[in-house]
Amino acid sequence: MTSKRLVRQHPDQLLVGLVSISDRATQGEYQDEGIPALQQWLDEALIQSPQYATRLIADEVPQISAALTELVDEVGCDLVLTTGGTGPARRDVTPEATLAVATKEMPGFGEQMRQISLYFVPTAILSRQVAVIRETDDHAALIINLPGQPKAIAETLGGVKDKEGNTVVPGVFAAVPYCIDLIGGPYAETHESVISAFRPKSARRS
Repeated sequence: MTSKRLVRQHPDQLLVGLVSISDRATQGEYQDEGIPALQQWLDEALIQSPQYATRLIADEVPQISAALTELVDEVGCDLVLTTGGTGPARRDVTPEATLAVATKEMPGFGEQMRQISLYFVPTAILSRQVAVIRETDDHAALIINLPGQPKAIAETLGGVKDKEGNTVVPGVFAAVPYCIDLIGGPYAETHESVISAFRPKSARRS
């Protein structure tokens, strides 16, 4: 079966894949909270509303890798965010499945995600989140593994702020729009009140 390819409604619109990895959610034992949390944060952060393709996947490497490949190669996503399956437990295999479909690894994202989480809990060192670029002949996408809890998702993407609203630890999404620029994607802009996306002066629109 051929997947439906997303079509931009605006030249600056991001096409985003959201993937929640959970054995229990796929079996109906509880309601998935990861995808709604990701979508809510992105809707608040991005000036141009994105289009979404969502997938709920069990903790199995072949299924996860297949979903990531489909979202990039067939659906045409510029950005794919996963949630869940990044710890040390035996069933946590999201990083392995992500690396299996990678063209390039982007280790800075994982380093920054752990730094953010360490601000809150010492067990952040147990996180194995990775980020990668997947390239095809005519397309490329950024894939980022995120935590499973909605609160941690928002903290990882948006960063840590003090009581006055000043950024203490930058969120990883600050680097996402420029990364997507560099791999040939649309020019995504953010609401400064949520996340200030960084671009060098030479890459900013006048």
